[in-house]
Amino acid sequence: MRSLVSWCCAGATALAVSGIGAVPVRAADVGTITGQVVLDGAMPKLDPKVVKGDMTAKDAAVCAAEGVPNEDLVVDAETKGIANVVVFLRKAPDGMPADLKKSSEEGVTFDQKGCIFLPHVLAVRTDQVVNCISNDGVAHNVHTYPLKNDGKNFVVPPNTKTPTAVPMKQVETLPVKVGCDIHPWMTAYWVVTDHPYVAITDEKGNFTIENLPVGEHVFTVWQEKAGYIERSFKVNVKAGDNKLPPLKAPVAKFKL
Repeated sequence: MRSLVSWCCAGATALAVSGIGAVPVRAADVGTITGQVVLDGAMPKLDPKVVKGDMTAKDAAVCAAEGVPNEDLVVDAETKGIANVVVFLRKAPDGMPADLKKSSEEGVTFDQKGCIFLPHVLAVRTDQVVNCISNDGVAHNVHTYPLKNDGKNFVVPPNTKTPTAVPMKQVETLPVKVGCDIHPWMTAYWVVTDHPYVAITDEKGNFTIENLPVGEHVFTVWQEKAGYIERSFKVNVKAGDNKLPPLKAPVAKFKL
């Protein structure tokens, strides 16, 4: 277990004024955390899943047109920040602002392009659906492997713009693996929660989580080839902005 000390805050956050009237100011009640997950150790070199121009690959005209990168571990060469790391609360916290208890959008989009799932890691809430479409010229299938929700396995025809909606009504303890049986290298993960306190690190390993109730929170930090980078990542959130020190992930954690 790793515990962070309380971090100093700077500035204050408040909601914008809506078209109807002012939303209550949250500065005294909530804070924002920003951080970065970085690789500790030498960067491994990973071969692509499909080499560009490899005509032996399945559906090579599409899948090998640009090649398929290896997303098992994506590290920024300059900062050593790790992309696609999930930082999330497993349970909705006490004191969550009332207007965040329901999602503002009914669904989120899950696409396929160049024989790659987009996005590689997707956050979805239990009051939303995942809208599965395809901008690819070949057929794929979406095969989910949840622990609590019903598993799905269906074909998505080429260039499908009318989505197949997948409900995820139960909170999942860990990200749900999604695969394509037609193109076995295709994998993605869905993070299913009943709250908005989920971040997926960007290409430089950075993340931000806003509107956290003031107080201590215990986050899970997870990556597909490392599993738990931190099982219990404690942060004492102050009102306003909370900048965390880099969270280092030893290269030995990654099973590549």
